[in-house]
Amino acid sequence: MSEPASPPEPRHTNRLAGETSPYLLQHAHNPVDWWPWGPDALARAKLLDRPIFLSIGYAACHWCHVMERESFEDDATAEYLNAQFIPIKVDREERPDLDQVYMAAVQAMTGGGGWPMSVFLTPDGRPFYGGTYFPDEPRHGMPSFRQVLEGVARAWLEDRDGVEGSGSRLAAALAEGARLPAAEAGGALAPTPEILDTAVMLIERGFDATTGGWGGAPKFPQPMTIEFLLGRAAATGDGRALAMARRTLDAMADGGIHDQLGGGFHRYATDARWLVPHFEQMLYDNAQLARVYLLAWAQTGDERYRSVAEGVLGFMRSSLRTQDCAFAASLDADTDGVEGATFTWTADEIREVLNFEPWFRLVEAAFGVTERGNWEGRTILERVRTNVEVARILGLGVDEVGTQLGGALEALAEHRATRPQPARDDKALAAWNGLAIGAYAEAIRRFRARPSPVNDGMAEAYTRIATSTAEAILGGLFSDGRLQRSWKDGRATGDGVLEDYACLADGLLALYEATFEERWFTTARTLMDTVLERFADPAGGFFDTADDHERLITRPRDVQDNATPSGGAMATYVLLRLAALTGEGRYRTAAERAIAAVAPLAARYPTAFAKWLSAIGLAMSDIVEIAIVGAPDEPGTRALLAVATGAFDPGRVVALAADPASSVVPLLLGRTRLRDRPTAYVCRSFACQVPVTDPDAFAEQLRERSAAL
Repeated sequence: MSEPASPPEPRHTNRLAGETSPYLLQHAHNPVDWWPWGPDALARAKLLDRPIFLSIGYAACHWCHVMERESFEDDATAEYLNAQFIPIKVDREERPDLDQVYMAAVQAMTGGGGWPMSVFLTPDGRPFYGGTYFPDEPRHGMPSFRQVLEGVARAWLEDRDGVEGSGSRLAAALAEGARLPAAEAGGALAPTPEILDTAVMLIERGFDATTGGWGGAPKFPQPMTIEFLLGRAAATGDGRALAMARRTLDAMADGGIHDQLGGGFHRYATDARWLVPHFEQMLYDNAQLARVYLLAWAQTGDERYRSVAEGVLGFMRSSLRTQDCAFAASLDADTDGVEGATFTWTADEIREVLNFEPWFRLVEAAFGVTERGNWEGRTILERVRTNVEVARILGLGVDEVGTQLGGALEALAEHRATRPQPARDDKALAAWNGLAIGAYAEAIRRFRARPSPVNDGMAEAYTRIATSTAEAILGGLFSDGRLQRSWKDGRATGDGVLEDYACLADGLLALYEATFEERWFTTARTLMDTVLERFADPAGGFFDTADDHERLITRPRDVQDNATPSGGAMATYVLLRLAALTGEGRYRTAAERAIAAVAPLAARYPTAFAKWLSAIGLAMSDIVEIAIVGAPDEPGTRALLAVATGAFDPGRVVALAADPASSVVPLLLGRTRLRDRPTAYVCRSFACQVPVTDPDAFAEQLRERSAAL
């Protein structure tokens, strides 16, 4: 038997071959003489007096792959690019600071942005021309990439003063744009309750009442907006807010954006009704969506939300979990160069896999399968009928439909697993793993508060996952109070940015409130102390990079939410919770100053500042501080804890210890057991109610708090 043929030696190898980023490694054998971003590349540009071509993308990006195939793998294009420019390739997920600075430049120059980002810089890093995807041939009014290269090279040689002037003006505009309006005005603009009511009204104005969500095509999940709405509904009983959140959660769960077989969510829908996804699957989307479905379950008791959340968490565990116990960044949009190839079906394929006509009829009825398909002749599975409706159509019992449909979907999933799979970007990012830890911590709390035969053992399983992930990320990326950004193959790279510190601290604080292991509280506090020391702006708020970070053309500060929460908003949210757990005024003061600087923007653009709105709501609430004294495994302690965590209340923090005298959590200090029984203390506004040992009395104290809002 002959040995399998070895893959051919690559024709080209460039400097990216020594990197760990899967995205950069995808380009390591392009004929383009790529440099990674760093002092060597910038020095080379200055030495040769050449402009820099900066290309920024990420591994799961479909159009990044297209531009690579069309241009970066073309020998003639590469030869021209190498001769006239210093080409630099950046993974936006590893360097969000560079991505933010130069995306702002592209948006200022063109009015739009996206990836791949293509931007031309002076040798000292000032941007003077840019765009996103450029085709290999002129089309749809766009110049070809070669035409762009030739035009920029000509301008560099023939109009150097004009190019340099454009770069200087744009750099100055970017620096000005990084200043906060309220901070510039010197202004403490304390938010009022009307800000939150107005935000709900503006969110409702842009709401799609038919299919949920906000805006038209493309339509993004916006978990931060949903979380804010759930929080307002929980805090005030606002039925509008809850209805918008539920309609969106229901529509997404039914849609093609939700992988009906694998449980995860795709990045966004290219249409307005959630049918046709952009097929990449990102850790940050799934972590945030798992959490909001869990919160919706806690708030409404709707078991469907529990089921969706379980599916998302299962997808994360099975498809994104690495052998190092961290979570990978993403799954690619493409399989073997074809977008969505793994996920779509024809009716004949479904019929052949199931090989059982009753099962096919169930799938056909539940998911609207037709011979012509619903996308480019193929079918993206979307839930078009409930089990009750399917049972009525087919004359079956509802329980029978559930059982039989489950078997059919399992058969389809098993077959799909034998298909070629999308590539996975295995790097572990501190911020995104923080979001994942937070999602699993939320699951621990919710499943423990609602024990049932269906949920048996789930809280313990989620505890193992969250704990091992936290240990892996801290072991690989955290040292002496400082974080690094990315970890792969045992190598940590890149300085941690604000979102890394804030999102990881949020996840660890949530894990503390789920397990009451004080090491998580201690590390979260250390991370936030570093934020105050290294990232705080004396005028209020936070920069996205530390004060000792590499100096760029401007120190970035992005106060808006994007696909992940604004680092400043998340930091503010965590500081408010830390203030409640510690009683330290410096945390509260820093949070209030950050809010004052951003509140006017959040009031006008609520869906772009939803995490800030959640922080504002927390700051304006009468935060309930709950201290429970008792061993975690005591039945009395578990009963009190079920009351404390059974409902979703964003304005509540919980601390627990068997021996408060030895605790590092200040909220617990001085607390004792009453009559040697597990005891709960409820405090707010610097005053505590009488300690109680009875769960019903404890619940009544919490109800009194809710009624007072």
